[in-house]
Amino acid sequence: MNPIDPPFFQPTPTAASAAMTMPARPADATGSAQAVPRSSDTARVLRNTYALLALTLLFSAVVAGSAAALRLPAPGIVISLVGMIGLLYLTHKLSSSGWGLLSVFAFTGFMGYTLGPAIARTLAIEGGGQVVTLALGSTAVTFLALSGWVLATRRDFSFMGGFLFAGMVVTLLAGLGAVFFQIPGLALVVSALVVLMSAGLILFETSRIVNGGETNYVLATVGLYVSIFNLFSGLLSLFGIGGGDE
Repeated sequence: MNPIDPPFFQPTPTAASAAMTMPARPADATGSAQAVPRSSDTARVLRNTYALLALTLLFSAVVAGSAAALRLPAPGIVISLVGMIGLLYLTHKLSSSGWGLLSVFAFTGFMGYTLGPAIARTLAIEGGGQVVTLALGSTAVTFLALSGWVLATRRDFSFMGGFLFAGMVVTLLAGLGAVFFQIPGLALVVSALVVLMSAGLILFETSRIVNGGETNYVLATVGLYVSIFNLFSGLLSLFGIGGGDE
């Protein structure tokens, strides 16, 4: 059985990471940055972020499950990249208005659709159901552990911004090489890099919220969602490659 394709979603963390490191902006209706964030403001952003994140993850999961069940065709790398980057850009532009919420669901719904065919391919291999379950469980445990650590210690991981940006650029280039040149070994390396970079981004994004670096809960949700999405897709590819080789 051929190993499943490496994830082709890597550009989004790069864009999200770059956007999250932009200077803070004046306060507005959706909770964008203030000059001196208060602890009550941070608590509100955290509460709104995790509430919106839960809803978008649920919506994305429903879309991905439907796409997998209906065996919808993969949109292809060009449409995927254009759609994801375009919707991500739109979400950032609208993040300071009520329309930003609709844009978030459009973005996460599209991401779920791109993930559906990969899940369907994984389920088609021997033990595919266990692979999906393992990837999902590992993603949940990793996110909860890393986020919980930052929330408990309030450590500042902003110093990781430059490293993560450079790492995602390298991962993107390697991912494109794996897709176009069909190099199985490179695909495995790319999947491992995606997992490592995504874990780092979870620390980075959570730290920004906790320490007042990101006070717009729409942007905070997008940053965490992208990290979780890529973590899951990377683990799905890693476990799927292992399952396909058995």
